[in-house]
Amino acid sequence: GFFGISDEKAGYTLAIALILWFTVLFANFAEAIAEGRGRAQADSLKMARKDVLARKLNNLEDKSDVIEVASNDLKKGDIVYVLANEQIPMDGEVIEGAASVDESAITGESAPVIRESGGDRSAVTGGTTLVSDWLVIRVTAVSGESFLDKMIAMVEGASRKKTPNEIALQILLVTLSIIFLAVSATLLPFTEFASKQAGAGSAISITNVIALLVCLAPTTIGALLSSIGIAGMSRLNQANVLAMSGRAIEAAGDVDVLLLDKTGTITLGNRKASEFLPVDGVTEQELADAAQLSSIADETAEGRSIVVLAKERFDIRGRDFAEMHAEFVPFTATTRMSGIDYQGNTIRKGAADAVRAYVSANGGTYPKECDTIVSKVAGAGGTPLVVVRNNKVLGVIYLKDIVKNGVKERFLDLRKMGIKTIMITGDNPMTAAAIAAEAGVDDFLAEATPEAKLELIREYQR
Repeated sequence: GFFGISDEKAGYTLAIALILWFTVLFANFAEAIAEGRGRAQADSLKMARKDVLARKLNNLEDKSDVIEVASNDLKKGDIVYVLANEQIPMDGEVIEGAASVDESAITGESAPVIRESGGDRSAVTGGTTLVSDWLVIRVTAVSGESFLDKMIAMVEGASRKKTPNEIALQILLVTLSIIFLAVSATLLPFTEFASKQAGAGSAISITNVIALLVCLAPTTIGALLSSIGIAGMSRLNQANVLAMSGRAIEAAGDVDVLLLDKTGTITLGNRKASEFLPVDGVTEQELADAAQLSSIADETAEGRSIVVLAKERFDIRGRDFAEMHAEFVPFTATTRMSGIDYQGNTIRKGAADAVRAYVSANGGTYPKECDTIVSKVAGAGGTPLVVVRNNKVLGVIYLKDIVKNGVKERFLDLRKMGIKTIMITGDNPMTAAAIAAEAGVDDFLAEATPEAKLELIREYQR
C-alpha cells in the first residue's frame, strides 16, 4: 500500500506505468521526428546543386587563355567558356556562339532549345546543360542569387509552423489535461475520506487513479497531431511534393488546381523514335538503315532510340566503320543536322527546314510529300526528323514523347474529385495540344518560361 491505501498487483501496476511512459515519450519526440524529416528533405535538395568548374576567359579573343575556377567563386561580369556536355556554371547572357541547351529541369521542355548571342534567346540558367557546340557567357548572377539558389532558399526557409487548427486543438487539449489532472488528484483523498466516514468500501488505488488519468488525459491525441504531420509529409513526399509545414499539408487537402510539368512527370522524359515514315519510292528498311547510320555516333537518348528501333524492326546490327572509312558529322546549333560520310555517300538527319535548305543548296529537290509527313507528325505532337542520303530525301523519323502508363486514368480520378489538371511545357502549342489530349489533362500552357509559370500560378491563386 501507499499512504495506507491498498494497491493492485505488481504486473497491473507495471502495465499502466509503461502505457503512461510510452504516451508521454511519443508526445515529446513525434514533433522532433517531423521537424527532422523536413530538414533531411531540404538537405537532400541542397545536395543536388552542383559546384562545377568553370573556364573563366582572360581574353575574349583567345579561347585557350582560361583559368579554371569554381562556379561559386564567379563574379558578375566574368566571362566563361562552356563546351558541349558541360553544365552552365551560373546564370548569364550569351555574348558569343550558338548552341543547344537542355533546359528540361527548369522549363519541362523535352527538346533542347537554341541559345545564341543577341535577341531574346541569349539568357541561360546555371545548372542547365549544353548539348552541342560552345558558348561564351557573361555572368549576370553570383552565387546565392541564381535561379537554383532561389529555389533552394525557398525550401530551406520553410519551417514546420502549426496551423490554426493545430493551435486551437492544442489549447483545448491543455485545458482538458488540467481539468483531468485536478479530478484525478482529488480522487485519492476524497475516496479515502468517504470510506472512513461511511465505514464501508475501500479507497481507490493509485494504480486505478493512474489508469483513469491515462484514459482521460488527451496525451495520446496530442501526440497524434505530430504523427499525423509525419504521415502527411511522407505521403506527399512519395508524390514528389515537399511539404515542410502543417499548413502545407492542410492546403494539399484543399487543392482544386494541379499544375504539372510535362517532361518526366506526364511523359517519360526523353523522346523516342517510334516510326520510320518513308516517301514514295523508298522502302521503310532503306530509311531505317540510313537513319541508323546517321545516329550511330549520336549519344543523345533520341539518337540511341533511332538505333534501337532500326535493330528491332529490321535487325540492322553491327557495321565495320573502320572498313567503311566513315566520318561522323556531329549535330550543331547552326546546322541543326547530324550525319555520316562514308565511301562517297553522304547521310544527314535533322530539322525539316534545315534539311530543306541543305538539299536546295546542293541542287536537290525537296518533295512536297515530305512536307505532308512532317505536318502530320507535328500535328500528332511528335518531332519530325528528315533523313536525306546523297541529296535525296528518304523520309521522316517520328520522335514521340511517351506518356506514362496510367497517367490518363489518374487525371480522370482527379477530375472526379473536382481537381483541374494543367500541363506546363516549353514545347510549341501544336505539340503541347497533342500531348495534353493524349494524357487527358484539362488545360495546358505551351512555350512556358519560369516567369510564365509563376504568373499562371498567381492567376489561379487569385
